[in-house]
Order: sequence, then C-alpha cells, then structure tokens
Amino acid sequence: MKSRPEDINESHLTRALEAWNVHATELTYAPVGFGDHHWTATGANGQRWFVTVADLPLKGHPDPQAALRSLRAAMDTAAALHHLDFVVAPLKTPKGETVRPLDARFALSVFPYMRGTPGDYDRPQTPAERAAVIDLLAELHREPPPAMAPVLDTELALRGVLDKALAGTLPWAGGPFAAHARTLITDHAPALRRRLAEFDQLSATLAQSGVPPVLTHGEPHPGNLLRQDDRLLLIDWDTTGLALPERDLWSVAETPEDLARYARAAGRAPDPAALALYRTRWDLDEVAIYTDWFRSPHTRSSDTKEAWDGLLESVANLVTSPQNHAPPT
Repeated sequence: MKSRPEDINESHLTRALEAWNVHATELTYAPVGFGDHHWTATGANGQRWFVTVADLPLKGHPDPQAALRSLRAAMDTAAALHHLDFVVAPLKTPKGETVRPLDARFALSVFPYMRGTPGDYDRPQTPAERAAVIDLLAELHREPPPAMAPVLDTELALRGVLDKALAGTLPWAGGPFAAHARTLITDHAPALRRRLAEFDQLSATLAQSGVPPVLTHGEPHPGNLLRQDDRLLLIDWDTTGLALPERDLWSVAETPEDLARYARAAGRAPDPAALALYRTRWDLDEVAIYTDWFRSPHTRSSDTKEAWDGLLESVANLVTSPQNHAPPT
C-alpha cells in the first residue's frame, strides 16, 4: 500500500518482530505493492529484513480469522519451498511460525531483504520475459506439493457480497467511493450476472474433468517478480495453493507460442476453457473484493483511488463481449 496505516503503532510492530529474533533499531515504511503494508527493518549491525503486515479484512475472505488461516497455510507452504531458488520464502520464528497476528485486524510476516529490480505491473512483458516466467511456472507446477498446501476451488470467497450487490440488497455504510461503486454495479448488473452464469458453467464443467491440480502461485504478474542479475525471483506467496495450472498461466501466456512453450516444459497442454475460467474469475473476484471494501466505512487515499481504478478496470473487462476475452489458440 502507498499510504502508511495510522492503525499500526511502529513501537508495537518493533516488539512483535522480536518473535523472529529481529531486534530492529529502525523501521522504514515502504510504499510498494497493493493490498499489504510493508516496512524495511534494520538491526544494529546493519542487517535488514522485509516486513509485511497483512490487512486481514482486505484479503477477500468472509472474516479476518478465515483470512488468517488462509494466509498461514500459504506462508507455511512457501516456507517449505525455500529450496527452489526462485522462491522468496518467509522466515520462521524459533517456534516455527511464518505468520503472527498483530491484533484482530493485522498479521505479520518477515522475509529476507532481497536486492534486485522489481517488475512493473503496468508495463507489458516482452516475449523473452514471458518465456522466463513460463519456465519458472513450469518448474513450480512440477514440484511435489508440500503436505500443508491449501487445496483451492474456483468458488469466489465473497460471492455472497457480489450476489447481494447485483440484487440491490447489499447494505452500504458510506464513504467517498460508496455511491459511485453502488451505481457502477447497478448499471452493469445484467452483464455481470451473465458473466457470473458463464463462470458457474465453466466451473461445473471443469470440476468434472478429473484433471489433477498442481502447486500454483496465484498472482505471477510482473509486480510480483524481482530480477537479480540473471536470476528471476517470485515474491508474495500469500495466494499459493493447489489448483489447475491455468490459474497461473492466464495472466502470463499471450500467444500460442507461450502456451506451446509451457506444454513442452511442463508436459501438459493448457486447457483453453480453464484459461477462460481463471481470467473471468480474477475479474469477478476483484469486483467482489472492491465492492466489499467500498460498501464498508472508508476514506479517500491513494490506495482507495487505486482500488477504484481497479474496480473500473475489472467491471470493464467483464462487461466487454466474452469473445474479446478468448485465450490465445
């Protein structure tokens, strides 16, 4: 997040870091990413750590406790993948914890501080860049999943919120974007219902396919990539879990050559229907999460402005003709 949260006391955060034997003499807020808050912690000897504080109500789960359980399972899975040289895994406390709650709303994870060049979410990737990510994903998908890896279905965690918003029965508490969001959803409700119906049909069809899942990252977009010389690192593993490989591929593969490269590397040809499913699911999930955010009390900030832009983009993606969302063939 770009805005430093007023609800987090840095003295409290410094004390919480001691569970990892991190004795920080300096905390510097890092206005990077979207969804979580980040700091750089520096010790007396100059050693640094990357600190992530998750805002549990914004994680797209029905309640903070469900979000905490999901986050812990994902971080434990990522820690078990530390032997893969492209995984930036969370550090464990001496008790073996990868996540600790700060309070009822926030949860803390600690990572090694990694130098490198971050990817740009808004810049299209070149064919060579996509190829590197596809090779990395193929290696991840071939990896035997750790026992604690969460098994993910295609259901929308906040489906109830979206259904009520489309039916006009969702309560709105107010805020600078509430009325705009409510109007946006109402105006496009017929098209959004059609996309939901398409999504449900795709989900039902793929559920009967019997295709085995693989270990997926969930969000391998450029914003979650870090370049170190000739090495590519994948960060932010809070959405990892067992699912169809197309959960990762839909946002990376743009051409038939990309899909063919993955098939050669993974020994498994991507399914166009699964690519369409996860592409649609991403936008539906975004609409549900942002709707839940804006129907709750909120203020105007750079983060809520970015969330509003995200809601506009996802609604636009969904109300466009489905043919325009067809996967590469």
